[in-house]
Formats: sequence, structure tokens, C-alpha cells
Amino acid sequence: MSLKKFLVSRVFLKNLGLALAIAAAFLLITLLLMSIFTRHGQARPVPDFYGLSIEEADSLASRKKVRVTVIDSLFTNDVPRGCVYEQNPAAGHRVKKNRRVMLTINAFNPEMVAVPDLVGLSARQAYALIKSAGLEAGNPVYRPDLTIDFVLDQLHHGEPVAAGDSLQKKSEIVLVLGKGLSNQRIRVPDLTGKILEDAKAHILGSSLLLGTYTFDESVETEDDSLSAFVYKQNPEFSEDATLQLGSAVYIWLTIDSARLPIDSTMIQFQHQEETYLNDNNHPF
Repeated sequence: MSLKKFLVSRVFLKNLGLALAIAAAFLLITLLLMSIFTRHGQARPVPDFYGLSIEEADSLASRKKVRVTVIDSLFTNDVPRGCVYEQNPAAGHRVKKNRRVMLTINAFNPEMVAVPDLVGLSARQAYALIKSAGLEAGNPVYRPDLTIDFVLDQLHHGEPVAAGDSLQKKSEIVLVLGKGLSNQRIRVPDLTGKILEDAKAHILGSSLLLGTYTFDESVETEDDSLSAFVYKQNPEFSEDATLQLGSAVYIWLTIDSARLPIDSTMIQFQHQEETYLNDNNHPF
């Protein structure tokens, strides 16, 4: 029998049809098994574990058909000790059944850091060491002395604290600084457009004190407060304005750029643009 006749024969066509049917059935079974194995279309939202104890998180995870694993701990005052502070994936993110959710809990014991030796340093050096040690700088106290802006003592809750003592991370250190033996005056710094952290650093670096700071109605969340910038200060900045060493400066903050003077608005915009380019590794 010639090849042409064989290809159109009933036996060949019957076997070909049978082979195609088997292949199609195999493909359908494979797709069905894959759908069952991967639980296609069965995604469910991740529950919110924030603020829950480990026992409560385990119970909630069991009810919602996910698993939880504690991978880290940190110390914060936002949630009770031993409770969940962060999770990954985030609450509401859709995942498959039995997906593992990674939890970060609030440590049972606060992180402790050593107090640096600040006595005898300039105020600028002392503030840098306080920050690098994981502590916070409070408003300094000024005392008449031969030195100006050099650390005479270091305090915590009003009491002297020695170098090497352990304090809870983020604790406040107050510097006692010399102010000389005369009524030295300092130029009023221009704080317009600066975020709170930068404004505070600028004030303390100018040998002044940060008075009260006030957020306007545009600041509604914690993220807003972190990005809010100074739109008004008292005393106001001018080229010839001065203050006595250790005087307080009061500031008001907003996220509404319309409250800034025009030139400050341009500065704020340029600063945000430069930050964006740096964060995104812009090639130009």
C-alpha cells in the first residue's frame, strides 16, 4: 500500500483520531489538576494582625486559612509589648490558602543603648553623637561660663547621666551648655520650608531652643506630620534680626504649599524634585 493511500485509509484516520482524543483528554486532566493544586481563583484577603498578641494572631490565621510566622521584633510604643506591629503581606492583600504571613512584633524589652561621653565637646559634635547613639536631643540648658556652646553636663529627666550608662533607645538627653559671660546674640535662622526634624536641628545648631510647634488643619495623619514644613515662625526671619543665646523659636507647620511665600514655594518644589531624582537614580 502506498503512503498516500495509507494516510487516507480508515485505519490511519481512526488511530489518528484516537491519539488526538487521548492528547486532548490528557491536556484537560493536566489543566484541571494544576487548577486544583494552585487553587486558581481561590485567593483570599490577608487579615489584619496589627495590635494582636501571638495567640490572637494564630487563632485569626487558623480561621482565615493562612499561616503566621514571627520573623523579627522591635521596640515601639505604638502597640503593647509582644503584639504584632508589622506584617507582610499587608492586610487586605489577596493570597492563596495556607499562605505564610511574616510578622514583626513589639519586643518585650526595650532596646538599650549606651550614653556617649559628651562633656567638653562642642554642641555640634554632641548633637551628632546623640543622634548616632540612637538617642534624642532635648532643648539645651544654658549656664554662664567662660566657654560658649561647649557641653558642661549631660542630663536625663533632669538628673546627670554618666557616659556608658544604659538608656532606652530614643531617650532624651539634655545638654548643659556654656553661654559665655556676656549677653551674646544669635541671628534668627530662616526656617521657612524646612520639615520639623530639619528645623529642630537648625534651631539647636544655632544655639537656640525649639519652643512649641503647631500643625495646621491640613496635617491629618502621621505621614502628613513627617512631611509638613514650616510656613511661619516667631520671631520672624530678617537679615538683621537677632536673639539672645538660648532664646526660644516657635514654628507653625503645614503640607499646604500655598501657605508659603512664592520664593519659598519654589525652594520647596525644587527640594522635592531633587529628592525625587536622587531617590530614583536619575541619570542626568
